[in-house]
Amino acid sequence: MRQKHRIKNDNLNKAAVLVPILCKDGLYHILFTKRSHHVAYHKGQVSFPGGMRHESDKDLLETAIRETSEEIGLQKQDIEILGELDDHVTVSSRFVISPFVGFVPYPYDFVINQGEVAELFYVPVSVLLQLTDVIQEHQDINGQTFKTYTYSYDGRVIWGATAGILHQLLDTWKALSGAQDLNS
Repeated sequence: MRQKHRIKNDNLNKAAVLVPILCKDGLYHILFTKRSHHVAYHKGQVSFPGGMRHESDKDLLETAIRETSEEIGLQKQDIEILGELDDHVTVSSRFVISPFVGFVPYPYDFVINQGEVAELFYVPVSVLLQLTDVIQEHQDINGQTFKTYTYSYDGRVIWGATAGILHQLLDTWKALSGAQDLNS
């Protein structure tokens, strides 16, 4: 089993996201949100539900679940945590993000917090796996080289830490799909 790459840096704010996977129309989909323009960070960007850790959160999983509930109304008992992906850093806002992958029911009566989320949408995993126009770049930031990705789907652009998390999820999905049928 692969070990999660954790980033320990006291100069970065801790945050966590949920990468929700659901089965819709017989296919697996990934749920994304588009952030509102009322939030402090990443205005209007495509993201996964989640946010900054509060001191009262016992761990980062609790952060991901609490923030997901606050943003889209998905309740803890309705999330089946499947695993974790590697930590990712947002350079401009200085967050280290811990992503948790979870299976969620569909249909679901999501309750969107309009102050934080402008839109909720789903993308079929099979479509994401077949995209041919994914942009891969290398950026030098503070003397370190980072690989970045940009995905485009249905007029929406997925980039930054969200695209990095998505890329790792899709790589993992491809590796697992060789062992079993995962609707790819």
